[in-house]
Amino acid sequence: MSTALITGASSGIGATYADRLAHRGHDLVLVARDAARLETLATRLRAETGRKVEVLPADLTDPAALRIVEDRLREDAAVTLLVNNAGAALPGGFGSTDADRQQALIQLNITAPTRLARAALPRLVAQGGGAIVNIASVLALAPELMQGIYPATKAYILTFSQALQAEFGTTGLYVQAVLPAATRTEIWSRAAMDLAQIPGVMDVNELVDAALVGFDRREPVTIPPLQDESAWTAFEAARRSMQPGFRQEHAAQRYRA
Repeated sequence: MSTALITGASSGIGATYADRLAHRGHDLVLVARDAARLETLATRLRAETGRKVEVLPADLTDPAALRIVEDRLREDAAVTLLVNNAGAALPGGFGSTDADRQQALIQLNITAPTRLARAALPRLVAQGGGAIVNIASVLALAPELMQGIYPATKAYILTFSQALQAEFGTTGLYVQAVLPAATRTEIWSRAAMDLAQIPGVMDVNELVDAALVGFDRREPVTIPPLQDESAWTAFEAARRSMQPGFRQEHAAQRYRA
């Protein structure tokens, strides 16, 4: 098994991915801000699985720290799986949230996963394969369900993943976008949100186990809470059916006086 680099690995979805991948036989590089929590997780996984688990503390909103992780992805041939999980949310709507906090969210939710994928991608393609897992959200498809820019950052992650699939799908590189709904993690308390007010919250273990089923099936988009798969199939078909209509020299008749 190859080495997996997981961001946001100190808790929640990232820590659960670390557990599952180590038990599958992967060595790990764990990235997050909290070095102590990373080391606690790494110690347990080393003992349980015998795998090599390295801790790489980094605040991905810090450009210097981000470059260290980029360099690791650029240079370490053993890392063939990148799990872009690190992310955060903000309380309140767009008009009530400080612009600097919004910028920090964009740095973490958009800039960091983009730069990390860009750092890993040339080497993965040259090596003939590998995988990038990008954790998005169902809010990418339903932005009206949450105020603020968080849904927009996750919409970027979805379309970014789809663009990578289109550009590199024939190279052996597999890109998966995972779209959780509300999941029982620390993201809610960190954003000062009351999880008790949100219906249908999924356990993080069930979420990651389902995402890994999608990974094994090589699904381009995995939506663990969606019961009716045909709804996504129809959505994708409708989206693709519009594409021929986008290449037009003139505006549609309904816009012409």
